[in-house]
Amino acid sequence: MYAISLGDDAELRPLEPWHAAEFLAHLERGRDFIGRYIPFGTTETDLLSARAKLQVYADMRAADTGSLHGLWLDGTLVGGVLFLNFDAANGTCEVGCWLEPAGTGRGLVTRAMRVLIDWAVEQRGIHRVEWVAASGNQPSLNVARRLGMTRDGVRRAAHHYGGVRHDLEVWSVLAPEWREARARAGHSDH
Repeated sequence: MYAISLGDDAELRPLEPWHAAEFLAHLERGRDFIGRYIPFGTTETDLLSARAKLQVYADMRAADTGSLHGLWLDGTLVGGVLFLNFDAANGTCEVGCWLEPAGTGRGLVTRAMRVLIDWAVEQRGIHRVEWVAASGNQPSLNVARRLGMTRDGVRRAAHHYGGVRHDLEVWSVLAPEWREARARAGHSDH
C-alpha cells in the first residue's frame, strides 16, 4: 500500500487488521505510557483482541467515519495517528495520536498530522479539524500548538479515566487558517 516518508527513517502507513501481531507487540512495549491519559490499547492483550481493535478502524475507514495510520521508525511500529468522528458531509473531523516511548521527542506525530490534515482539508473538504486531549497531557497539547490550532475551551472534569476526572481541552484549526499557515510556511503546493 502507501508509505509516506516522514524523514529520519520514519514512515506513515495504513495500520490494518493484518498488522495485528506487530500492533500487539507495539502495545506491549508502550502500554503503560500510552495509557496514561487514554484507554487506547489497554484491552488489547492478545492477537485476537489486537486484530479486533484494528478491524474496528478498518470498518470505520470503509464507512468513511475514521481511520488508523501507523508510524514506523526504522521499520518498527512505534505509534500512530487517527481520524475519529470523520464527517465529510458536515466538514468536520477529530484527529488524535498515540506513541510508545521509543517514538517520542522526534516530531513524528506533528509531521504525520500535517499529512492527515492536508489530506482532510484539501482532498475531502474538511472545514474544521478538532484535537481533544486531557489538560495534563502536555505532549499532546504541544502538538496541537505546533499545528497552529486554537484552544476553543476546556470541558471541565469531562473524562473519568484511571480513577481521575480529567479536564479535556478542545483545540481546532479551520481550513482557511490551515491553508494560510501552510502558504506562509512555503507549503502551498497543493
